[in-house]
Amino acid sequence: MDFTFTEEQQAAAEAARAVFSGVAPDVVPSPALVPGAVAEDIDRQLWARLATSDLLSLTLAPEHGGAGLDLVALCLVLRESAKVLARVPLLETCAVAMALQRYGGPRLAAELLPRVGRGELVLTVGANGRSGHDPAELAVTARREVPARNNRPCAEPGERPDEGFGDAPGDSDGDVAGWVLDGVQSGVPWAQAADWIAVPAHTGEGRAVVALIQPTHDGVTLVKQVSTNGELFAEVRLDSVGIDSRALIDTAGAWEWLRALLTTGTCALALGLGEAVLTMTSEYTGKREQFGFPIATFQSVAVQTADRYIDLRAMEVTLWQAAWRISTGADGALPAEGDIAVAKIWASDGVRRIVQTAQHLHGGFGADTDYPLHRFHAWAKQIELSLGPAAAHEEALGDLLAAHLPG
Repeated sequence: MDFTFTEEQQAAAEAARAVFSGVAPDVVPSPALVPGAVAEDIDRQLWARLATSDLLSLTLAPEHGGAGLDLVALCLVLRESAKVLARVPLLETCAVAMALQRYGGPRLAAELLPRVGRGELVLTVGANGRSGHDPAELAVTARREVPARNNRPCAEPGERPDEGFGDAPGDSDGDVAGWVLDGVQSGVPWAQAADWIAVPAHTGEGRAVVALIQPTHDGVTLVKQVSTNGELFAEVRLDSVGIDSRALIDTAGAWEWLRALLTTGTCALALGLGEAVLTMTSEYTGKREQFGFPIATFQSVAVQTADRYIDLRAMEVTLWQAAWRISTGADGALPAEGDIAVAKIWASDGVRRIVQTAQHLHGGFGADTDYPLHRFHAWAKQIELSLGPAAAHEEALGDLLAAHLPG
């Protein structure tokens, strides 16, 4: 197995390092110091720099103004973003754009994707369902409906209702079959800053679909929520929200693929954050002295940091295995879900162990809210909660082994 990165993937990582080099991880206060969210918007200046560096169009096809790279390249960029706690919906925007490009209609893709690559549109996705414990697609229902002539509820501000998506194939009189959405998606990242929200839903036939809606759409209500790391999230409530059929992706496997992108990308964030925290810990223990010696020379400290280094390497190899399986569609003894489960096991447990060790070895500095480690700990906890407990992934992996391997 060869995990050597291509020249294009390495160039993407180098470009990301250049963009993120000027970002301070403690540019906003610790979530422990503010009653609500640490900020009301994403880092717009950083978002613009990402667009200028062509990192937002990295995974888009050339016809949409992109470089046509894969999930591995995106994970390399996400890894760098997590090292500075970049406050941008890079994962959500790129994952939704990739799903739209792969499964969505060509007309909608041509309308939205070039603008995503230029940084003009922000995308996010509701992947937590109502409570974060049940499948996200079960939290929203989608039923078919035939709206009145030229009733296009997804019009851009200032745009006539019959503009944007164009005429639907086979609708000579302009009537377009639509869908109506009802339900709730909780914990949607930076929904208030997004132009479009991807919402998984289920139909009466039990199929999972993905709808693209705008936060300003009639029937859409955003209720403020604050995440564990202090960022502004939202509960998205949908009350009889009618959308054009071209704003809904009903291709089989679309939601499952998007969910796999989000999960693997979150593992990449865990890896980058863990690497930054271990580097911070190594530098601190190399300077902090007790009894006239740096504490890094003490055996107990060296053993703990060595264990966390092993965690990082395991997180890394399982991440690239999962990203490679998704990107290439390569066959294996288990479906790609097995590799994703292994990556989640290591990322969820590994990032927790790394920040806990860092807090311990930093002593009092680890609890100082003015020291950057406090924000890294909050972000690590948010990532751990997003991935879910390792025990659940181990159970899922066991089910896959039982179903696909001979007894």
